[in-house]
Amino acid sequence: MHRSNWDDLQFVLAVVDAQSVAGAARRLGVNHATVLRRIAAFEKRVGTQVFQRSPQGYAVRPDRLRLIAAMHEVGHAMASVEQLARGLEAPLSGRVRITSTDTLCQCLLPDILLDLRHQAPDLKLSLIASNAHLDLARLEAEITLRPALELPEALTGETSVNMRFATYCAIGSEPTGWLGLDGTLRRSRPNFWLERNVGKQGMTVSADSFLVLRELAAKGIGKAVLPCFIAQSDSRLRLVQSDQPDDLMVPLWVACHEELATVPRLHRVRRLLCDALSRSEDLLAGRI
Repeated sequence: MHRSNWDDLQFVLAVVDAQSVAGAARRLGVNHATVLRRIAAFEKRVGTQVFQRSPQGYAVRPDRLRLIAAMHEVGHAMASVEQLARGLEAPLSGRVRITSTDTLCQCLLPDILLDLRHQAPDLKLSLIASNAHLDLARLEAEITLRPALELPEALTGETSVNMRFATYCAIGSEPTGWLGLDGTLRRSRPNFWLERNVGKQGMTVSADSFLVLRELAAKGIGKAVLPCFIAQSDSRLRLVQSDQPDDLMVPLWVACHEELATVPRLHRVRRLLCDALSRSEDLLAGRI
């Protein structure tokens, strides 16, 4: 690749990674106009627009995701060439944005990412906690870990473990009311069970986070259907044997946008995450 081509490509990737022209300029140590000029030069050279321009800034066009992924791979390949030239094995490197729910980000993923860092120390990871589904088509994240019965359209992935739910309340209390699920959790399988078996009239307080629901249950406000792995180790809570859902399990998916499914770097990271989740199978299933 001609040197000027590679330099222009780096400007494009900087905008993608920083998610703004201003952020890319700060990262590269140049002014705003230089970034715009280099992007325009790259788009003219390849004969296509990479970004959608709007008053909100520059966003990657959804039909250019595969092009952006290929550009990232060129960057990693250049780094690998330098490693190989020094007689070193090419490492798994680059930045990967991973999104998941607040529950998984706080209570499961830190240990998994610690192990991942040991296996791939040159990998730079961003963990985005959100109970809403981020738009992977706009590269808000590249990999998602989500509990769901099935994946949304345009996402592809695999599941090797299930997350089990059960009913818990505060030790020493006998609450009659239930805690409901709100926000994006209304589309979850535990909420379907609650609406079918308890009804909205039986739910006194609701929340859009299982971590918040755990705290509400621990205060004795009501019974809550919670992921077993965040409740059974909490000394403030006890299992409510009389109100157990029937084997309430939800698959935990490791997925990405279908346009990025064959990108080698992302495929390797997804594989490592799946392996780590498999090692946590007993914990997620409530057997530990």
